Amino acid sequence: MFGMRPADPEPFTVATFNVNGIRAARRRGFDRWLAERAPDVVALQELRCPASELGEFPGYAVAADVGSVAGRNGVAILTRTSPTAARTWVSHPPRARGLSEFATQGRYVEVDLSDRPVTIACIYLPKGGLPAHRQRPGAMRDAPDGGAKYERKQRFLAGFGREVNRNRLAAMRKGREFLLVGDLNIAHTEFDVTNWRAARPMDGFLPEDRAWFDSVLGRRRLVDVVRQVYGDRPGPLTWWSWAGESFTKDVGWRVDHQLATPGLARRAVSVAVDKEPSPEQRLSDHAPLVVSYR
Repeated sequence: MFGMRPADPEPFTVATFNVNGIRAARRRGFDRWLAERAPDVVALQELRCPASELGEFPGYAVAADVGSVAGRNGVAILTRTSPTAARTWVSHPPRARGLSEFATQGRYVEVDLSDRPVTIACIYLPKGGLPAHRQRPGAMRDAPDGGAKYERKQRFLAGFGREVNRNRLAAMRKGREFLLVGDLNIAHTEFDVTNWRAARPMDGFLPEDRAWFDSVLGRRRLVDVVRQVYGDRPGPLTWWSWAGESFTKDVGWRVDHQLATPGLARRAVSVAVDKEPSPEQRLSDHAPLVVSYR
């Protein structure tokens, strides 16, 4: 009828999940989780397999970049309907300075949904390390590297901050909301780590990591959807070490995120972490982070 507003699209759910090896996750029950949860969009990180062994996901179209490093990295986005466009850093090399060394590593894929005006990007951000002056032989799990992994991560962050801003603006110029999801290997606030005081000198919770996270957020840029819906209280967590009883005691971190442009963030209505009931049932060292948008 003349003067009536068009109906809003149906609610949809977006899941992000670092599977820590898709072949291992499928052996543990990933396909059962996918069929039962049935998200509209699923972003995966750490596929850790060649394209020939990625396989099919019934009911979903797949856009993926498995990367060039055997057994490492790899990202994919599964969608219920085929996207109108898909971009990786191979097909569309990043323009920001400092990212060229990462372009073939399988760290970024982006799709334009065909059933709603949303662009979704999936990122697997490099895990870093400690700066050289904080490294102490015998007090670290890994051998001291002079800060090489730390410097690598900081180069990535500097370039990716510019790149994600460019991609966000490009989506909005096309009339699309923008949603960045994935494993950022950073816990942003004290609510995102169980023992946050002890975590302050650790990679992923360093002041410079958290400052970078601050820099990509803003009322006119990107909104941490999980924190907006869940509120300023501890959790929800998405990663627990395989070692010890951290999973059972729920001692972990939230390094998996969904960051949306403000218009889409306002449509987020619920957040869930599909943490398995017992350590024996774990699909990965991460758990799926699922957000529903109206």
